[in-house]
Amino acid sequence: MRIVSSGAQLAEARAAAILLHGRGGSAEDMLGLAQEFGQRDIAYLAPQAPGHTWYPFSFLAPLAQNEPHLSNALAAVDATFDRLAREGFPPGRVALIGFSQGGCLALEYVARNARRYGAVAGLSAGLIGPPGLSRDDAGSLAGTPVFLGCSDIDSHVPLARVQESRGVFEKLDGAVTERIYPGMGHTVNADEVAHVSKLLASLAMSPAASR
Repeated sequence: MRIVSSGAQLAEARAAAILLHGRGGSAEDMLGLAQEFGQRDIAYLAPQAPGHTWYPFSFLAPLAQNEPHLSNALAAVDATFDRLAREGFPPGRVALIGFSQGGCLALEYVARNARRYGAVAGLSAGLIGPPGLSRDDAGSLAGTPVFLGCSDIDSHVPLARVQESRGVFEKLDGAVTERIYPGMGHTVNADEVAHVSKLLASLAMSPAASR
């Protein structure tokens, strides 16, 4: 798996962020977004999905249709966390941020692996699975800040799925902020960038980020 990086060097960073790109996008796209966050103390790592796609079908498709790609994608996220842990960055010092398909992957990974993270952000995203899927996610996010930002008319992400995702993360003890932007479409806006930037700034200044 190719991982590209930017921001602070790991040896000097106070915290790290894993960035997951959308369908058809690239790791470099996410590093461009990271520049807008304006946080110099954060090391950014962006994995590249094979063929620029984490899984082939809609995130609302039956889970089996997206296998084994979905499991491989979740494993790639896990491997990136493991790499950071070896460098001295446990999950509590790492933010997981994704857009579109990458945002869905980020949220699904966190729900399946509930623990304290530095922060979580799903931009134009929701949890993966068909409508009506029963979830049995266990564990606790222990107050992890979770940001969900999406349009009310997103052509790929139904508003109901964003709201369902909020409920799941609240049950997992996440500190959830949901912001729905009227008429925005499938994109990232300045308010979302500002909110994620604040999350990263708070993470970099937290006692957990001290070496």
